[in-house]
Amino acid sequence: MIGVTLESVSKRFPGTGDAAAVDGVDISIDAGEFFTLLGPSGCGKTTTLRMVAGFYFPTSGRIRFGTEDVTRKPPNRRDTGMVFQNYALFPHMSVAQNVGYGLKIRKVRGAEARRRIAEALEQVHLGGYGDRRIDQLSGGQQQRVALARALVIRPRTLLLDEPLSNLDAKLREETRAEIRRIQREAGITSIYVTHDQAEAMAMSDRIAVMEAGRVQQIGTPQEIYHRPANTFVARFIGRSNVLSLPVLAAGAESVDVRLPNGASRTVAAPPGHDLAGSDTALVSIRPEHIGLAAPDDPEALPGRITDLEFTGMATNLTVEVSGQELMVAAVEVPGGPAVGDRIGLRLPAARMWVVRP
Repeated sequence: MIGVTLESVSKRFPGTGDAAAVDGVDISIDAGEFFTLLGPSGCGKTTTLRMVAGFYFPTSGRIRFGTEDVTRKPPNRRDTGMVFQNYALFPHMSVAQNVGYGLKIRKVRGAEARRRIAEALEQVHLGGYGDRRIDQLSGGQQQRVALARALVIRPRTLLLDEPLSNLDAKLREETRAEIRRIQREAGITSIYVTHDQAEAMAMSDRIAVMEAGRVQQIGTPQEIYHRPANTFVARFIGRSNVLSLPVLAAGAESVDVRLPNGASRTVAAPPGHDLAGSDTALVSIRPEHIGLAAPDDPEALPGRITDLEFTGMATNLTVEVSGQELMVAAVEVPGGPAVGDRIGLRLPAARMWVVRP
């Protein structure tokens, strides 16, 4: 197993002026790690993956596999396995022929090739499917054939570019669990690209959230969800309320803020923040962390329900509080409230976090 390192990697395409598709990306991926590049369309995540694969060369910066500099090496000299969004399977070949294509290119033939193809198909739970045609397989099975083809060459790094985007919701959940199982068993360093936050959170050891060609935050799913670095990450990962609150006092890793009802909260803040008394802090809190109370509860923020949605697992409320709208996700909502009703909200300080703009 090897790690992958990107050092100040940028990519500019001809004819785009000064705009960079990828701008100064620094990422260090551990050996055996499942690492995800997450972000909206056009954020640079696929371009970054293609530079790791060797399909694009960086305009500047370096890419290393372990201690080896591969920045200018072509794809066939990087020893990577790639799973594409559309699978890129050959319809005129059998399953076994598709899986063994990379071995044929590498001149691995005969009994050794057959053995490795059979092992790869067993690994993705498709043992006995070798003679079938590609058009006889479901979308999920085709995706696993593409994964077996990438694994059979025993690559140093596995690269996956939105491999689940063509599957329906239920099959996506099942297949992402299979990919994670296979990756753990193989112990292979893997880089995964997706725009789906739930997919990234469920599968990854760590995530790099990208926006406009830059990495906004790198961390575990728990770190990114509970301690977003800025307002973009807070709002892109799941749902989050970001409140503008006056700062009463500031410490090294916390600030005291005033809530709309006049109460104060001591809220954790990232080290190195530059907030001071009389500033305005941006404070994030997730909808599921807000509690409900009676509208006249002196400890609660009084508000008015402006929207209500029942999803089965929870009731989503939109509550207006002093001109700011808060999203609330409640498992149980006593009293059967309706739009227009008054309600109280409890904001626990332990669930609040200062974010940068």
